[in-house]
Amino acid sequence: MTTIGRGPAAHHLETVEAPGSMLTKTAARALAVFRISLGFVFLWAFLDKTFGLGYATPSERAWINGGSPTKGFLSSVDVGPFQGTAHSIAGDPWADWLFMLGLLGIGLAFILGIGMRIAAGAATLMMAFMWLAEYPPAQHTSAGKPSGSNNPITDYHFMYAVGSIVLALTYAGHTWGLGRWWAGLPFVQRNRWLI
Repeated sequence: MTTIGRGPAAHHLETVEAPGSMLTKTAARALAVFRISLGFVFLWAFLDKTFGLGYATPSERAWINGGSPTKGFLSSVDVGPFQGTAHSIAGDPWADWLFMLGLLGIGLAFILGIGMRIAAGAATLMMAFMWLAEYPPAQHTSAGKPSGSNNPITDYHFMYAVGSIVLALTYAGHTWGLGRWWAGLPFVQRNRWLI
């Protein structure tokens, strides 16, 4: 048996990277594809709600045509302890603007690979609020009907939030993005939270 520090096993251990200290080119590229894809989820939601492209938002309910990006979702919340809060802010101009700026900012940041920490924080916060509005732990709506929730914790909101954090922590914007250039800018160097 070879002990650490002697023989071929020791040489092998010296060349093996410790967990978390290495990211292969293939892994970096996979994260870049995920980053761009997740960014497009947010950017597409912004574009569809702004222009009514006919997917989730018909043209007549587009933001540019006077529609509210938050009214439909928040006014239809029928489950959980935040139902009243969701209904009370549905369609408020400040909620519309905050939501739409969030979608646009997160989408562009992820697609471009810049400001990943801020984008991940904003995405996590947005997904947390949306998770609370849909409240997956509830098995029934306030009317007593099945809520349609298939998991009380880990739904798509949770996965988008976790994915956003992973992208920021792995510097996913450096591959096929402007992250490396962005991180080298003097004002970003002085304010590392902007990376």
